[in-house]
Amino acid sequence: MSFVEELRWRGMLQDIMPGTEELLNKEKVAGYIGFDPTGDSLHVGHLTQIMTLIHFQNAGHKPVALVGGATGMIGDPSFKSAERNLLDEATLQYNVNCLKNQLSKFLAFGEGDNDAKMVNNYDWFKDFGFLEFIRDIGKLITVNYMMAKDSVKKRLEGDNGLSFTEFTYQLIQGYDFYYLWKHHNCKVQMGGSDQWGNIVTGSEMIRRQDQGTAYAITTQLIKKSDGQKFGKTESGAVWLDPKKTSPFKYYQFWLNTSDDDAKNWIKIFTLKSKDEIDQIIAEHDAAPHTRLIQKSLAKDITIRTHSEKDYETVLKTTDFLFGNGSLAFLAHLDHEGVLEVFEGIPQYTVSRIDLEKGINILDLLANDTQVFASKGEARKMLQGGGVSLNKDKLNNIEQIITTSNLTGGRYLIVQKGKKNYFLIIAE
Repeated sequence: MSFVEELRWRGMLQDIMPGTEELLNKEKVAGYIGFDPTGDSLHVGHLTQIMTLIHFQNAGHKPVALVGGATGMIGDPSFKSAERNLLDEATLQYNVNCLKNQLSKFLAFGEGDNDAKMVNNYDWFKDFGFLEFIRDIGKLITVNYMMAKDSVKKRLEGDNGLSFTEFTYQLIQGYDFYYLWKHHNCKVQMGGSDQWGNIVTGSEMIRRQDQGTAYAITTQLIKKSDGQKFGKTESGAVWLDPKKTSPFKYYQFWLNTSDDDAKNWIKIFTLKSKDEIDQIIAEHDAAPHTRLIQKSLAKDITIRTHSEKDYETVLKTTDFLFGNGSLAFLAHLDHEGVLEVFEGIPQYTVSRIDLEKGINILDLLANDTQVFASKGEARKMLQGGGVSLNKDKLNNIEQIITTSNLTGGRYLIVQKGKKNYFLIIAE
């Protein structure tokens, strides 16, 4: 199956410039997608473009990931309501390095014809003088052409307007395409559908400067079936960096998708074949309560983004929090890993010295921590069998808790009722 056919059946394809599919079917081509380094991590909103590059490479073409060290200093105004804060050079360089590491998990980089390549547009812009740029590049595209772009029109019609800095972004991204076309034989630029205007500016620049021909493909912007923005949760964006979004939370994001979304997203965010996906959907529809599509999707993308080991830990964590799993998996985690597992769960610290002496269970739950608002409430629930410590039921209100009760030599896991967990850390 060709690259374009792959995007088409997966429901990813939005716009394609005439002649692009014929070019890709005829020869092996270098094509690029730009990533904005205004943060030190990519998020799930970037995954569509990452998957596009993976399919491009799997089809035998050469994927080029452009990290915008220069354009990141300006910020793309496309369909944004306001100008973003500009970042200093040191911060941008740090972000660029982080993004390189993340993309390396998805793409095979190297020097071969089919290996992925990383470029940073700061490398060709850092010595490009302003006067030289407006003389040689600014003359290629008219203001009328730039003003006609929908992304520019929307900002001009809005309350915040459009700064000259942002207005030049179109020229700078267009020059990126020209530079890569000229120096890296990069004939295709890809991106989200909101980038169509910027991409076409680049192909127009190539035509006017060197009478060359370049091509473009855009993918659909992913939306949830309920109209909410994809990749956003109540706590914010879902990041690929495990320090920003733990593998457990990452897995849960995909697991908790609706059936309609899961049926679309398993095509977009996994490399499973059409036959595999059809089989998974058929099995799911026969027993929707098993959530087979969601589990298949969450497993695939969690392993791809993190690792098989992280996925296994996620399953054990899920089994512990929502089933009858043991605490044994904690032994394989360092302290940071434990905190990630229990991220979002109330956490308290108690004195190790006090624990060595022994703390009455009621004092531990209502005085040293706030698991319960009062001793009376704690006593009532203990006597009713509604409290567990490290998965063992408690009912003795006179019980003394010591360091011998710690799991992993440092933790007490309290469960109140069926779903309410609390992490107590001995320090």
